[in-house]
Amino acid sequence: MGERFVVVPVDGAEGEGTAGFESSQPGPKAAVPILNYNREPNKYGDGVPKENSPFINNTENDKGNSYDGTNMALFEEEMDSNPMVSSLLNKLANYTNLTQGAHEHEEADDEEGAKKKAVKSPQMGTFMGVYLPCLQNILGVILFLRLTWIVGTAGILESLVIVGLCCCCTMLTAISMSAIATNGVVPAGGSYYMISRSLGPEFGGAVGLCFYLGTTFAGSMYILGTIEILLTYIWPKAAIFIAEKKEDETEALLNNMRVYGSCCLAMMALVVFVGVKYVNKLALVFLACVILSILAIYAGVIKSIFEPPDFPVCMLGNRTLQNHHFDKCLKTEVVGNETVTTDLWKLFCDGPDLNATCNEYFTNNNVTEIQGIPGLTSGVITDNMWSQYGPLGMLVEGKKLSSSGGSDSSQDAYMPYVINDIMTFFTLLVGIYFPSVTGIMAGSNRSGDLRDAQKSIPIGTILAIATTSTIYITCVVLFGACIDSVLLRDKFGDSVKGNLVIGTLSWPSPWVIVIGSFFSCCGAGLQSLTGAPRLLQAIARDGIVPFLQVFGHGKANGEPTWALLLTAGICEIGILIASLDSVAPILSMFFLMCYLFVNLACAVQTLLRTPNWRPRFKYYHWALSFLGMSLCLALMFISSWYYAIVAMVIAGCIYKYIEYRGAEKEWGDGIRGLSLNAARYALIRLEEAPPHTKNWRPQLLVLLNVDSDQAVKHPRLLSFCTQLKAGKGLTIVANVLEGTYLTKEAEAKKAEQNIKASMSAERTKGFCHVVVSSNLRDGVSHLIQSAGLGGMKHNTVLMAWPGTWKQSNDPQSWRTFIETVRETTAAHQALLVAKNVDSFPTNQERLGEGTIDVWWVVHDGGLLMLLPFLLRQHKVWRKCKMRIFTVAQMDDNSIQMKKDLQMFLYHLRLDAEVEVVEMHDNDISAFTYEKTLVMEQRSQMLKQMHLSRTEREREIQSITDESRSSIRRKNQGASESANLSRQSSPMEDTQEDEAQLIHDRNTASHASVNDKADAGPERVHMTWTKEKLFTERSRNREGAASVAVRDLFNMKPNQSNVRRMHTAVKLNEVVVNKSQGAHLVLLNMPGPPRNRGGDENYMEFLEVLLEGLNRVLLVRGGGREVITIYS
Repeated sequence: MGERFVVVPVDGAEGEGTAGFESSQPGPKAAVPILNYNREPNKYGDGVPKENSPFINNTENDKGNSYDGTNMALFEEEMDSNPMVSSLLNKLANYTNLTQGAHEHEEADDEEGAKKKAVKSPQMGTFMGVYLPCLQNILGVILFLRLTWIVGTAGILESLVIVGLCCCCTMLTAISMSAIATNGVVPAGGSYYMISRSLGPEFGGAVGLCFYLGTTFAGSMYILGTIEILLTYIWPKAAIFIAEKKEDETEALLNNMRVYGSCCLAMMALVVFVGVKYVNKLALVFLACVILSILAIYAGVIKSIFEPPDFPVCMLGNRTLQNHHFDKCLKTEVVGNETVTTDLWKLFCDGPDLNATCNEYFTNNNVTEIQGIPGLTSGVITDNMWSQYGPLGMLVEGKKLSSSGGSDSSQDAYMPYVINDIMTFFTLLVGIYFPSVTGIMAGSNRSGDLRDAQKSIPIGTILAIATTSTIYITCVVLFGACIDSVLLRDKFGDSVKGNLVIGTLSWPSPWVIVIGSFFSCCGAGLQSLTGAPRLLQAIARDGIVPFLQVFGHGKANGEPTWALLLTAGICEIGILIASLDSVAPILSMFFLMCYLFVNLACAVQTLLRTPNWRPRFKYYHWALSFLGMSLCLALMFISSWYYAIVAMVIAGCIYKYIEYRGAEKEWGDGIRGLSLNAARYALIRLEEAPPHTKNWRPQLLVLLNVDSDQAVKHPRLLSFCTQLKAGKGLTIVANVLEGTYLTKEAEAKKAEQNIKASMSAERTKGFCHVVVSSNLRDGVSHLIQSAGLGGMKHNTVLMAWPGTWKQSNDPQSWRTFIETVRETTAAHQALLVAKNVDSFPTNQERLGEGTIDVWWVVHDGGLLMLLPFLLRQHKVWRKCKMRIFTVAQMDDNSIQMKKDLQMFLYHLRLDAEVEVVEMHDNDISAFTYEKTLVMEQRSQMLKQMHLSRTEREREIQSITDESRSSIRRKNQGASESANLSRQSSPMEDTQEDEAQLIHDRNTASHASVNDKADAGPERVHMTWTKEKLFTERSRNREGAASVAVRDLFNMKPNQSNVRRMHTAVKLNEVVVNKSQGAHLVLLNMPGPPRNRGGDENYMEFLEVLLEGLNRVLLVRGGGREVITIYS
């Protein structure tokens, strides 16, 4: 290899090249040197992968790389689009992905606008980068505050079912997520990026926003958990609202939660705004608190085997008492040989005296004290095996204790009993518990920080889920085996002097759990307020939701300020709800929605087997993904069916909004592949048999014209198409450009863009097809034959009437038009021709009372009856009435015809007025005769004047060759002399002379004029003088011209043409008389003549037929029935 290598720093200036090795001691800001080729300047990306490029770090500057080698000269012209393999591999080797999330903002804060330090290669492994973050996000507030209550209420068996369902759901989701995450590089955005690139922008935006809302409400839940721990277990006296009565305690607690929660949210948002780096640095501290708390629980369980902790619970009969306002679990006690009442007595009696009136149940039952935590070997597990659900206000009672007598149950709510603060049932507990298993996306969200993301994400996430699932399952069993049933069902620890229930089991002190859970909830809340705005920023920067664009901006360092404000506002809504048990099911819905679509994305990609689906994680299967998806959907409705419906409606609205207003994105998503597969399957099925008459609808091929600037000439044709189709069926809007594709490529693309813009403006849903052909007739013919695909082909051609067919500057338009009519007939396709199309209504107009008149002259499949019905489905034509006219001849019974037609329309279920118009066999008028004569004279002149250049040259050549042959036979020498004299004459005179010969041949008097040919040899001399030539030519031309003009005025019209003109004139009179004021006239289109010699006369007949009518639609059937009376 003759190439040399240089070592250049990553942050070196672009375009710099060196001839040898740089200094071996790079500067303080230089990055690790990279081996690079010397022949090409090194280019570096911006750290943002471009999805449509093979380069991971591709920049626009790469396109300008020059190539000056000689070994690959054969490919040098394609180097701009097809780079060399060595260049590609060099880009891949130099790939460095910026640290995601908060790290780049942290660096920007430190540098304060200075030049960024070189980005170091990510070094985090599976344990630190994925396992621990997932562990921290999964373990949290529900474990510490609600798991004991869930076990006591649902029982051990049903609690294991709840934990098993939720953990299976997250495990299956993690398997699907691992497959997606290892199928290429996952940049910032994590789960949103994965879903949007797998399922498309609509699903991605909908699920991304749901995931954002879930993360935001998770922040609310963590903040509420923090305040609950603070006010209930750490500093109860800090409460602002204090309940004077027991029944007001719940409302007071909620108000305190709202006030303190709002303050806590403001402080956390301020911390996130000031610097995320502090949150990141404290993350390890918060994780340590979680791990220490869990270890304290297991230590307490082990200690309870030998020495159970002393947490007595006071019971009155079989009812659990709140142990806040008394120290001794006694009704009376003996003090100095005197029996006195205790503080407990005062709670149930109206005075401290022994003869005071007391609550009946208090009087009839004894007070006993039981151990709240009897220990692992106590056998209490049998009591906690089954569920004990109940309504709001139900007393927490012990099963083994006796109870005698009863009291007024309405007064129980005012007594110091432990009661249910909410109604409990299985599905509610599923919704409350599910947030404790969320957080599995933490690893994929940090993929840029990992040394090997495709290895670390699956292993770390699945291990974290396995670990936390083990912790939850063991905790369910151990709580049920160690803690008494009444204490488990005591949600806030009122029976143990306000201690955290899980804290009573821990060792060495309950405060380990209280402080650990407090900081854990604080950390989780800060993490949510950090992650949610960045997720919203990623969605906003994708540009798929237009109204979110503002949230893509932030501070100079990229910090999402506006997104943080919106997140804090939504989080405040959750805090105003104030109840942890009410917020948890809300965020469960949003997370379940996200997990559902992760599973769907993996299943779709697996089943489609797209070429780009090559995950490194191999332990996945579409069946597992579908199982996970089904489980997510089931859990949504199990948790709360109404919340599930609301979440789906929100996601559906976002989906439709992105579909309608969002920016068009092509991300190679699986939904597009699914659409292609479904379309292929449907097309193959359609190919099997032609559509039944009942399913027939016009599938339109719209032949659109553009001007010299490729702008659409008749946009109202698209409006009419939209009104006729109403978004149903197939529409292909086509245009033909004359020329070759190599020279007209740019014009074809411009025309296609303009047509698509017009289609969008006129709301025409369909496809655009621009064809470049050597001539217009061939292009239209190719479109009629080949437009569409498989069974999805057009059956109707819609075009505008060629209004310029009489003009001399457009001689070919009527020929192309007539050939189109013939070809549609040959192809068995219907034809619609709109005359005066520019006067047709737009989609914004609303036609008032009026009529759509159908002139049914001949039957051609019923298309004339079907079209008005389809038009009246659109709001433009909805108020119009349908009238059907038919023509009766002398021999027809017009009365019976009307009855038959009314019966036919009745069976067709069409509402229309019927009228039979009688046309008598009148004599042909002088006007008709004269009009026919003028038409034929004009046709004859057109034949003489509008010979194409090709035909003229061919005729000239044939006449010249014939003359030369004749002269050569007479005298070869004279031929040579005549040829020389012809060459010496001016070219224009020669062409005129030869054209005159053509004209003489085509006139009726051609034979008489050619009488001079008998003396031809005598007029051919060996030598011609210029005067003789001019004199002879002038005499011949004058004679021929006078004869031709005389023939034009002396000719008689063809009788067949006279009859056709008579029909056109009489039918036009009748139509104008009846339908001149109609909004639209539909008329049978007569076919062109079989003899092509009368084509120009055919155009005249149609022109006469349509004269005096404003909006006309000529209809020609396709040769099959399109409407039926049968159901």
